[in-house]
Amino acid sequence: MAAMDTALERARDTQDRPALDGLVNQAAAEAQKKSADAQAQYRLALASSYSAEVAIEVGDRPRARAAAESGIQAAEKAVAIDPRTAELHRVLGTLCAQSITSSPLSALKYGRCAQDEINKAIEMDPKSALNYVGRGVGNYYLPAALGGGMDLAIKDLQKAVALDARLAEAHLWLGIALRKAGHNSEAHLELQKAVDLAPARVWAKQQLAKTPAP
Repeated sequence: MAAMDTALERARDTQDRPALDGLVNQAAAEAQKKSADAQAQYRLALASSYSAEVAIEVGDRPRARAAAESGIQAAEKAVAIDPRTAELHRVLGTLCAQSITSSPLSALKYGRCAQDEINKAIEMDPKSALNYVGRGVGNYYLPAALGGGMDLAIKDLQKAVALDARLAEAHLWLGIALRKAGHNSEAHLELQKAVDLAPARVWAKQQLAKTPAP
């Protein structure tokens, strides 16, 4: 589990899509053999989420949607087997949020899942910074008319940073949300922190480069 997570993070950080494809296929084979094992389904869901994340980063929306929807199926199985583990709800909510990026119509289909599952994760584990990152990203992509929006995203991501100032993802997404809200100076500072904490993260460097310095 830890070894796979490390490999997933390395492939995500470097946007190595072939490596991600291999990890997804490996997880899918294991999930098929262990259909009643929540952890096997979780590993497939997590790998699919990382694959969707990189597809979003490089602008491949059809691939992002396919990866997210495939992951949703695995995450739903994991949650059905083990509904009391917060991390399973977080990954399911994250995948639903990722699917929203592929099409405005997806917000109607997956918006409720994105909100409900992340809220369950936070209720179960309110000290997890990753849970607040998940909800912040969901609010970033979910239109304000459907209960999301930039103000809520920034609030959640600031909470994530407060809980874990060493979490690069929290600074990365806070920077992206602040820039979207027009706060370029603050956004640049947060993105610089993200790069400092995760220097291999290609997307963080790209976001920093396109954000005006204070």
